[in-house]
Amino acid sequence: MENFVWEGIMDLTCLSANRFDVCGGSRFRHGIIVSIVRSPLSGFQVVVNQDAEDAFKKTVEVDRLIDTLRNASSIELQKLVLQNVLAFNENFWIRLAARTDTCKSEDDKKDYEELAASVMSIVDHLVHKTKEKIESSTDILKEILKPVVDDVEEIAWPPRDPGALKLMEKEIIHREQEGQLDEGFLAEVSAQLRQAKEDGDKPGLEAMLQKVLQLYASRVLSKRSYAKKGEEVLKAELFLETVIRAPEEEWNKLLINGLSIGKGDVSPDELDGVIKKRIERTLIRTEGGSYQQRVLTEYLKGIQSRSEEITQLLQGKTQ
Repeated sequence: MENFVWEGIMDLTCLSANRFDVCGGSRFRHGIIVSIVRSPLSGFQVVVNQDAEDAFKKTVEVDRLIDTLRNASSIELQKLVLQNVLAFNENFWIRLAARTDTCKSEDDKKDYEELAASVMSIVDHLVHKTKEKIESSTDILKEILKPVVDDVEEIAWPPRDPGALKLMEKEIIHREQEGQLDEGFLAEVSAQLRQAKEDGDKPGLEAMLQKVLQLYASRVLSKRSYAKKGEEVLKAELFLETVIRAPEEEWNKLLINGLSIGKGDVSPDELDGVIKKRIERTLIRTEGGSYQQRVLTEYLKGIQSRSEEITQLLQGKTQ
């Protein structure tokens, strides 16, 4: 007897109900393609390809989420939407529509329609709040940059007014004390800096945004001191904190005067050691992958890199 092959769409709602029904037709928006093979030796067999199996697993995950949302109270629903906000993609809405279409009772259909409306409303609210946050971060950045941008919004760097940087630093300190320099703000500055680098025709803006992040990092890192251990002053830690507080354009002078290979008494290895330790502490104290963690560690690595450059320069002169 020749093998008989039948291909169709197996409705996933059938599986979730512990029934193995094979349903033909295109009304099932999400299903997996199966082949039912009849052979003289083994009878009927169901063959599922790997891509279809992966799609099935993803659909099962979406079904679990839909069931959880459907059984949640209004307060729980808001929390669940917030926790799973990235899951509400096109596949989610298609699957929810498919389950709505295949409902056997009007009450169930009504429940799904109300769930869709509720989830959509919460997601829209989150998007609106995020947009407000971005707009707020943009306004804060504009206020910080105001002292170094002239009336026609021309960007000159360094600023023509020597006092402009002090005003910008003062504004950053004020905003940081108010708790306004959060992840949203750092994301906005980082995005604009990335765009300025890609454009390549706004070196003034690039330097200005870089300065904002440097001032922020200096301010935050200066809040915590590790220069004292009991009554003992740790000279390498104290020296690092002096560099952290200083403007980036003064680093060269400070390193030449502070490192033992120059005019100071802190060895390059000692400074490198406390920088690495401070980076480790920063990684522990900040949220992994956050903009704050990135900005603070990049600032410390900038000091580390500059120290290595100065050390190589001074070693070359002494040889």
